[in-house]
Amino acid sequence: MTAWAGRSGGKRRGGCPAPATRSGMDIGVFLPIGNNGWLISKSSPQYMPSFELNKAIVQRAEEHGLDFALTMIKLKGFGGETEFWDHCLESFTLTAGLAAVTERIKLYASAPVLALPPAIAARMAVTIDSIAPGRAGVNIVTGWAPPEYAQMGLWPGDEHFANRYTRAAEYVTVLRQLWSEGVSNVKGEFYRMDECVLSPRPAGGHIDILAAGQSGTGMRFAAEYADGNFILGSGVNTPLALSEAAAALAGQARRTGREVGTLALFMVIAEESDGAAQAKWKDYHDNADLSALGYMTAQTAKDKDADESSTAKTVALPEGAVNLNMGTLVGSYGTVARMLDQVSEVHGVKGVILVFDEFLEGVEKFGTRIQPLMTSRASVSGAP
Repeated sequence: MTAWAGRSGGKRRGGCPAPATRSGMDIGVFLPIGNNGWLISKSSPQYMPSFELNKAIVQRAEEHGLDFALTMIKLKGFGGETEFWDHCLESFTLTAGLAAVTERIKLYASAPVLALPPAIAARMAVTIDSIAPGRAGVNIVTGWAPPEYAQMGLWPGDEHFANRYTRAAEYVTVLRQLWSEGVSNVKGEFYRMDECVLSPRPAGGHIDILAAGQSGTGMRFAAEYADGNFILGSGVNTPLALSEAAAALAGQARRTGREVGTLALFMVIAEESDGAAQAKWKDYHDNADLSALGYMTAQTAKDKDADESSTAKTVALPEGAVNLNMGTLVGSYGTVARMLDQVSEVHGVKGVILVFDEFLEGVEKFGTRIQPLMTSRASVSGAP
């Protein structure tokens, strides 16, 4: 069992046994809590987020043996013709609803540190843990887009770019103390607890924490405070491009003496043939929503302290901004399966988070056409 995943037992929906715990690479799905998923394109599937959509996706993911699901938090979108991410649900409440309609899959909610006090986030996470014991997790979001928080009077100023991980460290310290001890007296620069209490506590005494540090500072934070860190893969059909970032995180984890796994984020566009998948990918690129992309680029440029590997810099690189520059696997089912198996062999990678151009169809294709071809998922798919 990986340190961060915390798989639970139980049964799949319909009474079928859940997949056995195994040592291979975990697979998760990054749920579409915002409209249109992760493609900033006028020709990609256009849809609104809803509980019913996310429920259908996560239940299908559970049925196919996926290990976890993650919901992001976005508080102001990019606009444009597609109104990209202008319509988003809230992460913790959605996750609570999903916890009640699933039986095995791990569920991570995202906590915006600037908008949600840590003591409230801790209590919300425990509530989800009560609904789904052992299956709740929290993803820490430090925030890099000022308009998301300025609209509510919560943007602390551009100094946040330089000290956001210091704030996040205090935030996680409060969470950990409340979950493990039931009381916190943190006296920090950003949070001051005065006999802050929490009861009940998590059934297992622990709730997993994820981070998404891409920069050196972000990875140091993850190595010191998180159980896992998801990293954007990069490029199209270059599954090993994340090797350097995974190695960097592993180095930071060795320094702290903690086990912190890399979760690689990839978009999957799969069809019967490589040509059909490539044609679909080209169409998305050719019809990119340039207005929404322009807004995103302007926001990422505001962090003058960001290094070239940071999230703010990475997502807006022009060559792949149409899907926020995440790694993209485009091809036939066999081609995608082989590339995912390559990812599983990268040192430090504990799991993969997948997004799809068409989510319901994508999860079904993964479960029935791609996963059975993956040697790294043989114990789940039943493949020889």
